[in-house]
Amino acid sequence: MELTAKQRAQAETLYLILAALFITSLVTSNMIFQKFFHWNPFGIYDFQLSVGIIAYPVTFLITDVISEVYGQERANKVVLAGVFASAFALIIVVVSNQAPATSWSPLSDKEFSKAFTFTYLAVAASLAAYLLAQFLDVQIFHFWKRQTKGKHLWLRNNFSTFSSQFVDTLTVLTLLCSFGVVEWKYFGMLMANGFLFKVIFALCDTPFVYLAVFGLKRHFGLKGHGTELNLA
Repeated sequence: MELTAKQRAQAETLYLILAALFITSLVTSNMIFQKFFHWNPFGIYDFQLSVGIIAYPVTFLITDVISEVYGQERANKVVLAGVFASAFALIIVVVSNQAPATSWSPLSDKEFSKAFTFTYLAVAASLAAYLLAQFLDVQIFHFWKRQTKGKHLWLRNNFSTFSSQFVDTLTVLTLLCSFGVVEWKYFGMLMANGFLFKVIFALCDTPFVYLAVFGLKRHFGLKGHGTELNLA
């Protein structure tokens, strides 16, 4: 189906909004990762996690929606944009850390440096894990989309996220422990907690993926399994 000029403009605007949410979630998770918290849902299990994990799983939800509605190429472009955004954020942090604080600054040089010292290493580790995991997520998503001929969105949404989140968690924790940001004795606990949290999030986000995908496809008149917007 050929889109009208109005629909094309709407599709591009929505794509920019999704990309902005994706990049914000990614950059924010790297900036705030040094705070760890407890979460014990219904008294079943006591999670000990970095607050950075709160925003990060949102990135996989967004790439799945973009992959399903806009296609693999558009999803890969958002992933690449996230790389540049993270690198640029790192440059800003480095420059800001070198700028001398005034005597009346709410944060001293020492306090600012303490808050952001490990940001360099976190961003480096996150970028390595992010590149591997996000591109893996997109590839697996479209592999299952081809295998199921566009059917069973829940299958590719969860299979792609489970696989990529495991790789992401393993990679970033290995690098952070190797750099000395996190002690190795916490590796097993953080690996289990992080991956389990992301699996729970992936399962919970499936209805929202369905809602977003089918809402967008209905709005733009996309019919049939596996149909995508053609904005070329």
